[in-house]
Amino acid sequence: SRDRKKISDISQALSASPVDVAALRRMAISEGGLLTDEIRCQVWPRLLNVPPDNLKKEPEMVERENNKDYNQVLLDVQRSLRRFPPGMPDEQREGLQEELINIILRVLKHNPQLHYYQGYHDIVVTFLLVLGERLATALMEKLSTHHLRYLLTHTFSSQLFSRLLDFLRICALNKSVVFLFSEVGTVFALSWLITWFGHVLSDFRHVVRLYDFFLACHPLMPIYFAAVIVLYREEEVLDCECDMAMVHHLLSQIPQDLPYEMLISQAGDLFVQFPPSELAREVSSHESTAASTFKDFDLASTQQRPDSVLRRRRRQKQAALEKQMANSVVSVTQPSAARRFVRLAVMGLTVALGAAALAVVNTALEWAPKLDLFP
Repeated sequence: SRDRKKISDISQALSASPVDVAALRRMAISEGGLLTDEIRCQVWPRLLNVPPDNLKKEPEMVERENNKDYNQVLLDVQRSLRRFPPGMPDEQREGLQEELINIILRVLKHNPQLHYYQGYHDIVVTFLLVLGERLATALMEKLSTHHLRYLLTHTFSSQLFSRLLDFLRICALNKSVVFLFSEVGTVFALSWLITWFGHVLSDFRHVVRLYDFFLACHPLMPIYFAAVIVLYREEEVLDCECDMAMVHHLLSQIPQDLPYEMLISQAGDLFVQFPPSELAREVSSHESTAASTFKDFDLASTQQRPDSVLRRRRRQKQAALEKQMANSVVSVTQPSAARRFVRLAVMGLTVALGAAALAVVNTALEWAPKLDLFP
């Protein structure tokens, strides 16, 4: 009965004049999300504010031979077999892969300022499987020039993504796990963020549930969701053998049985407590220790006996922290920024749609009409 009521509420919001986008965002965030792909076909365009005329355009043919991105896109799409439903006939899957290539090349052709990155196809294939080629093309045009714009710039691998990884580091900072993060960095979250978790989750239902949430919220919400996953797995991380490679492997493998609705609520709560503007101030006051590129992580991983280095540095930092807390009343009576993040992040919401989720909706509505987030 709850699902029937939600379907009725969504239908009413879509039938309103003008469409009640605020209600649609609340439905997308609330427990269970948008429920069906049929509903997503109607609601996702509204969440992205895609003009109705754009949804009616038939996809144009795309030239492949002289396209600078074609070879890389082809390789990535050929390696994307696991993203298609198991048991799908080869002929049908191959047809969808051709459509996937066309969508990517079409978006890049219309937006020459964008630069393709490996992992982009994992987001596009989700839209293709839910919406079909025509709608997926229109929505990926909007998504790529707004939510994903920071990933599709030529500076993605250096400055912008390093900044976002620092957001994650600050969000998930904890007096216990900070010693591990200082060595392992946050590159383990790279595939989570650049694919909107599409590459690392095997159950397609979980992927589209997260997309409901992300599309209804601020473009940086995937960062907050990544942070609450790390916080949720704190004990598991601390129980792991103190070896850099093992810790990185553990963190990079997301359990498939996560309590997604609870984590979505906690991510919304964390966003409300620490919006991007405040995180930016927190980051500016910390010296970044995150390994923001694969090169950095590879270099750290090739050092001799990284487990010994990690243990030694961890003991040194623990001793320094204990000494500081013993000698400073301030450090005992006033929670550090790290401990504030942890305390607030684990509070969560007791219901799927509470005050924090509503605040996320209200914040989203501030930028939703134009989505002009990255001038």
